[in-house]
Amino acid sequence: MDNGASSYRRFRDDGDESGLVELIRDYKDGLILYLTSIVGNIQTAEELAEDTFVLLGTKKPKDKGKGSFKTWLYTIGRNVAIDHLRKCRRQAFVSLDDSAELISEEEEVERIYLRKEQQITVHRAMRKLSPDHRQVLWLVYFEELTCREAAIIMHKSLRSVESLLYRAKKSLRAQLETEGYDYEKL
Repeated sequence: MDNGASSYRRFRDDGDESGLVELIRDYKDGLILYLTSIVGNIQTAEELAEDTFVLLGTKKPKDKGKGSFKTWLYTIGRNVAIDHLRKCRRQAFVSLDDSAELISEEEEVERIYLRKEQQITVHRAMRKLSPDHRQVLWLVYFEELTCREAAIIMHKSLRSVESLLYRAKKSLRAQLETEGYDYEKL
C-alpha cells in the first residue's frame, strides 16, 4: 500500500468503504497527535481529525500527487485546524491550555518511567515554543517527515522550513536548559 494512496483511490474511485476504514485505522492516531500540537487540546484534535476524515469521505477531494499521501492528509488536517482556530477567534472563544498530563502507572519499571518523564518534559517545553516551531519539530521528529514534506504541509519553502527547524531546535534546547534539563541526555 503506497502510503495510503491506493486505499484512498479504492474508496474514492470504486466506492470501497474498506479503503476509508484502512485510512482511518492507519492515520488516525498520528493525525490526532499532530493536530494536538496545533490546537493544544487533544479532545479538539480528535474532533478535527474526525472532521478531516469526514471531509475525505463526503467531498472525496483528489490528491494532486505532489507528495506522499500522509503529507496530503496532514495538510488537509492542518487546514481544518486553522479554520477551527479562526472560527474560535471570531467567536472570542478562549481555549484552556490546561490539559492533564499523562502519568505513568506505578507498576512500570523505573527505566520506562524515566523515559516518560523525559517525553513529558520535551512536550511541556515544546508547548512554550511558537506554533511554527512546535509544528516543524512535530512533523520532522515525531511524524518523521522530511523537511520537504513539512514545507508542503506548512505552506512554506524548503529553505524556510530548514531555517525554521534550526531555530526551533535552538529554542527547544534553550527552553530545556532553563528548566534544568540536560537536553543531550534526552
